[in-house]
Amino acid sequence: MSINRGRLQKHLNQLAEIGKIGETGVCRLAHSKEDRQAADVVRQWMEEAGLTTRIDGFGNLIGRLEGQDKNKPILILGSHIDSQPYGGRFDGTAGSLGAIEVVHTMKDNGIVPERTIEVICFSDEEGCRFNKGVFGVRALTGLLEEGELERKDQDGMTRREALNEFGVEPDLSTSPVYKKGEIEAFIELHIEQGPVLEAQGKPVGIVSGISGPIWLTVTLEGFAGHAGSVPMNLRQDALVGASEIIRQFNDLVRREGTETTVGTVGNLNVFPNSRNIIPEKVAFTIDLRDINLERRTKLEDQLYQIIEKTASEKNLKVEINEDTRSDPRYCADWIKKIMTEEDAKLGFNSPMLMSGPFHDALFMSYISDYGMIFVRCKKGISHNPLEFAEIDDIEKGVNLLYQTALRISQS
Repeated sequence: MSINRGRLQKHLNQLAEIGKIGETGVCRLAHSKEDRQAADVVRQWMEEAGLTTRIDGFGNLIGRLEGQDKNKPILILGSHIDSQPYGGRFDGTAGSLGAIEVVHTMKDNGIVPERTIEVICFSDEEGCRFNKGVFGVRALTGLLEEGELERKDQDGMTRREALNEFGVEPDLSTSPVYKKGEIEAFIELHIEQGPVLEAQGKPVGIVSGISGPIWLTVTLEGFAGHAGSVPMNLRQDALVGASEIIRQFNDLVRREGTETTVGTVGNLNVFPNSRNIIPEKVAFTIDLRDINLERRTKLEDQLYQIIEKTASEKNLKVEINEDTRSDPRYCADWIKKIMTEEDAKLGFNSPMLMSGPFHDALFMSYISDYGMIFVRCKKGISHNPLEFAEIDDIEKGVNLLYQTALRISQS
């Protein structure tokens, strides 16, 4: 009993047409009209698979297949279908459509699970529009923060307004939706977004855990002046200060981190952003991740020292805002055991590896045991139109997802 490769490939190709940019890219920002169009199409595929569907007040698309025993904790499968502004075709979608294919294959084979299965396409996993991601899963698990609905995108639209345009009325009082004990397991399939599987020549990997991310926004403020008349020793140049911090941060992570430690400055805004004005204010993001919490904490402390010392030396005001903080989370041993056993039956000999990127699974882990399956992607490229995964590899990953879900749902 294997999944329907042709149906899955057809769905992947059709979804890639929504928000398509260039030949292979995708732009489906959270709560946008493209995001809603995608949700409506995927909802139809859920219903064809036998799921009853709804879109909740947070923008999550949820499909449900009732099990024979309504009292058993449920099994949840899923991922996301929103994208980065310059994204690829497989990030999130492979797991979301793969989860639907799992249920559809059960239907094809006349299987009614013992426990209820839900498939969820989580809302705004990426976080690029409102600078705060994994919104939908945090809403479901009760991990939202104050002011979430008032966060604004670059055009000044609040998340509340965007969700209204998406077609839902958010109500924070309905969060959390799930509580501990209500979910037996959450399983997510995702492309690896890294080069390990390709380097090992393996199509599929079993995830051991997810690194914990810290997201910071650092704002430095100096004083604007004419670029031609203010002497160098009298300047309060916020961009020079930011450059010093960014360079030292990069050196710190390279010097004292390991292969599981990564640090990134991915966004920088300069004011007034003129060729002949000394930059007065600079805001930039910091992303620091490690599977080892003690090491990450040590690096974070050193980063704060770098920021404070540089601001003092350059005579700059500094403000640091914490946008996201999550501890590393490890996959459940019993789920990894099932995956390993089913993997052996399939003959994949898949390796165990950790995840540097965080996923919806990271936040589901606070209320449920979880497991993840990775699928090889070409050169480890992701968040880029060149992102690519072979259908042969996706098929193998979804077959492992199917056998794992079958075991858990029938227990």
